[in-house]
Amino acid sequence: MKSKLMVAALVIAALIGFEANAQSQLKIGWTNVDYVLGALPDSKKISNEMQIQSQQVQKALQEKYQDYQQKVDAFQKNQATWSEIIRNDKAKQIQTLEQDIQEFQRTSQETLEKKQQQLLQPVLGKINAAIEAVGKENGYTYILNMDAGANTTPIILFAGSEELNVSNLVLKKLGVDPVELEKQQKAAAEQAVQQLQNQQKPAATPATQQPANNKPATTPAPTKKN
Repeated sequence: MKSKLMVAALVIAALIGFEANAQSQLKIGWTNVDYVLGALPDSKKISNEMQIQSQQVQKALQEKYQDYQQKVDAFQKNQATWSEIIRNDKAKQIQTLEQDIQEFQRTSQETLEKKQQQLLQPVLGKINAAIEAVGKENGYTYILNMDAGANTTPIILFAGSEELNVSNLVLKKLGVDPVELEKQQKAAAEQAVQQLQNQQKPAATPATQQPANNKPATTPAPTKKN
């Protein structure tokens, strides 16, 4: 994080130095790489791939934990009847399973993170190439990234005008129509709001049924014979 802030400070210092030079004409733009990434079809593919792999890891972890729990239950149930040799052996097996589960959690998380980086690297490369192309075609001196990454301070804390935002130009360069993207985002937001409203609606109370009239029918009076 300190290195990113140092880079930001150097960039700002360079901008001030250029501004002091009347002969230099600066044109500065900004974008949000994370936003651009999320708008690409590649992002959904990566998300789906990572979800599949994560589910596989969770399934394997659950199977290991079930095996561990079965052995713990058997130990607690039968330890009083086992000899010391058997009891120690079973306890050692349980301890080994605990260590195996912990190691599996650690290595699987590292593997998933590496896999995600492998999938993201070529996409981020395309985004950087698109930003560079937009900068050259439109005469920008600098294009800064609004997002400095997860859990970090953004390089740009305030942008006074959306006119400096080149994200739409970058998206077009990557084959994404910003207008269509905005429509999709708006439709998705409206759908989410509608679903939330439907969930918050109270269930319809069924109409109260009137009890059946169990009064016996009135027997007609007998007809008098003349």
